[in-house]
Amino acid sequence: MWHCELEGAAHEVIEARAVVNAAGPWVGDVLRRALGQNNAKQARLVKGSHIILPKLHDGDWAYILQNVDRRIVFVIPYEGEFSLIGTTDIPFEGDPSHVEISPDETDYLCAIVNRYFKRQVGPADVVRSYSGVRPLYDDAAKNASAVTRDYVLDLTAPDDGGALLSVFGGKITTYRRLAEHAMDKLSAALPCGPAWTGAAPLPGGTMQGADFGRFAAQFARDHAFLPPTLALRLAHAYGSDAPAVLAGARSLAAMGRDFGGGLYQCEIAYLVRREWAQTADDILWRRSKLGLHVPPGAAAEIDAALHLARVA
Repeated sequence: MWHCELEGAAHEVIEARAVVNAAGPWVGDVLRRALGQNNAKQARLVKGSHIILPKLHDGDWAYILQNVDRRIVFVIPYEGEFSLIGTTDIPFEGDPSHVEISPDETDYLCAIVNRYFKRQVGPADVVRSYSGVRPLYDDAAKNASAVTRDYVLDLTAPDDGGALLSVFGGKITTYRRLAEHAMDKLSAALPCGPAWTGAAPLPGGTMQGADFGRFAAQFARDHAFLPPTLALRLAHAYGSDAPAVLAGARSLAAMGRDFGGGLYQCEIAYLVRREWAQTADDILWRRSKLGLHVPPGAAAEIDAALHLARVA
């Protein structure tokens, strides 16, 4: 049995028959430092970075670019006005909380674009970049690009009892299968029913016949006061939950303050209420990519508005 002491507004002790260590790039740190486990399995951290450029081509298709190093890089239409280019694959050491693209990575991605596109680009053309750290299972491959992308689930039973499941690797495209596999592993400690998530719609996915085109057209008709581009974005972003974002508004004025780029106060309120947004960065980047569209200074104004809402 696991025992955990929580310190906050009050002291609390909880007990559990199993602990799941799904800490991503911190999975090894949690094992060693928090749980005191000297596990032979380790995560191998690999950094992947993307750059965002003004739109490189018309059309809604993506390109796959084969590089001379045998890697491929994608060029994907992004947010209507931009192209997303990525990704890199380089070993990472350090704090995953502070990860950013390097000049060499930017040059690498620009060089690949320049091999295939007539329009030549350079670091000065980059609108924004972002990076992440993949917590891959360390299979001792020499090249970071050759490390397995399959997830590995490690189940142990420490001497003092209780199951400990550590998740190495995994990505968004396989998260449901990973979760079902994890529950299979834990079934002895936590008996549960059969897997059910494969056929369950995600939030916003309860639309007739899973037909997004039909849903988006009906949403636009039901909310004819919305500009067409805004109606389509809300439908894309929230699906069948989009009406809840509007909170009954029947005019743009009723949607509250306009922060620019199609971001209104009612959407911010929804993100705070339903998606736990706390800051402007949460709203503009982690819940959406509206940071590419709002005017300069919007982030500061959103943070100020969020602060006022909290103290009101």
